[in-house]
Amino acid sequence: MLLGELQAALTTVAATRSRLVKVDALADLLRGLAPDEILPAIGLLTAAPRQGRLGIGWRTLVARDGDHAETSELTVADVDAAFSRLAAISGSGSAAARITVLDDLSRRATPDEWDLLVRVMTGELRTGALEGVLLDAVARASDRDGAVVRRAAMLSGDLGATAEVALTGSAEELASVGLVVGRGVQPMLASTATSVQEALAVAGLASVEYKLDGARVQVHRHGDDVRVFTRTLADVTHRVPEIVEVVRALPVTDVILDGETLSLDDDGAPRPFQDTMARFGAETAREIALRPWFFDLLHLDGRDLIDEPLSERRAELERIAPDLRIPSIVTDDPDAADAFSRAALRAGHEGVMVKGVDAPYTAGRRGKSWLKVKPVHTFDLVVLGVERGSGRRSGWLSNLHLGALDPRGVFGDPGGFVMVGKTFKGLTDELLGWQTAHFSEREIGVVPGGIRVTPDTVVEIAIDGVQRSTRYPGGVALRFARVKGYRPDKPVAEADTIDTLRSLLPGATGSPASDPEDTPSGLGAETDGEPEEGTTR
Repeated sequence: MLLGELQAALTTVAATRSRLVKVDALADLLRGLAPDEILPAIGLLTAAPRQGRLGIGWRTLVARDGDHAETSELTVADVDAAFSRLAAISGSGSAAARITVLDDLSRRATPDEWDLLVRVMTGELRTGALEGVLLDAVARASDRDGAVVRRAAMLSGDLGATAEVALTGSAEELASVGLVVGRGVQPMLASTATSVQEALAVAGLASVEYKLDGARVQVHRHGDDVRVFTRTLADVTHRVPEIVEVVRALPVTDVILDGETLSLDDDGAPRPFQDTMARFGAETAREIALRPWFFDLLHLDGRDLIDEPLSERRAELERIAPDLRIPSIVTDDPDAADAFSRAALRAGHEGVMVKGVDAPYTAGRRGKSWLKVKPVHTFDLVVLGVERGSGRRSGWLSNLHLGALDPRGVFGDPGGFVMVGKTFKGLTDELLGWQTAHFSEREIGVVPGGIRVTPDTVVEIAIDGVQRSTRYPGGVALRFARVKGYRPDKPVAEADTIDTLRSLLPGATGSPASDPEDTPSGLGAETDGEPEEGTTR
């Protein structure tokens, strides 16, 4: 298949909001692939080459943007071979060797194809070809049951391999794909509820658990071999020897555990999120230790548990790892759940998870069986700049640069603004059109990829919290910011201040994390209710 055909399909996908049109375009593309093109094509569609990271920097790729082919001649196989050569290059003279391969690839690609390849190699492919759409396209192209395709992808953790089996194998081979200890499984995901009362109304009798501000981990053990995966199924075993040691000591032979890891301070309270991520992302172990906490069990000594109810999975987890269980209660009482939620917040955690005890583990899916309840903060901030959109947002001003008021001039002139984050989340087409016209008239300079604007527009932003930042001068950055709406009724002098945001930092005066409490299990405050029977505190 020509690369130009794949590029044309992605152009169709990026240009439409219709899921059906996206699925049709991708299914047509998949039907035209030869068997040995399936894995490379899926890698291109998802900006995840099967060779892994190629180690090519943006500047190196931009420098190749010169003479290109006038007509499409590159095939998917040509690109795959070039990527394999790039991945294999190492040692003395490797930089020159990579440039030789890239120059050849660039000359043989049309301008549009080269733009696609650059975005694939930098991981910046924003086409709307999300995994769920691709899975539906695989099901349609292979004439297989969509539920069976999704389950195979979830349990194998490999969309490319699933597509290959679906498109070239039998229905029986696809249906036989199952859990394998040592092979990452797509994690179950949670939806959002605004309160524990709302969550319990959906879940009924539920496990209400601390929602830790840590990193998701999935830990596999086969005999003495332990492997640790991130939520994206990256293997980070070599980075977390303390987790390996803990799981190797469990009284099991084969196990797959789902949980979180976070670092604790000397008092047993959770460190800030960045401390955990800095330690979690390090290539070698550091002084800060990571503590695993598990909330689910997918496999135990030859028995798959994902189709068992959560109550059964909890019981088995309690039996093999009582000291590693995340703090929780089982209840359908809104008052008890609310008290437990408040205890979690006082302990410095994000909130709680509410999980129906009768629900199976639906790998890779976001349903109503798991509901996260976190306090949502909203702030009025000022737009300092706007970046130009890409993909479906081409032609619009999209990503907002957000500033908080600095009334005392601690970080600049008194009454000025200090940047605290960016967001393009929550913007409807109507808002995108409005802000494009609005801010185009307020351009006063440039920012990378966009324009600097007169700071006279207030926007209401919802966030999940803040974190320390060395990137922004105020020392604070927004977490999971999204637009709720513009506030033309508010002058910028009434915007929220940098001091208000800084007060939310863990340990700051008045923040939930600063309230002293007794701290069982090294995780913070004791629950206000009685612990469930058999739970170790």
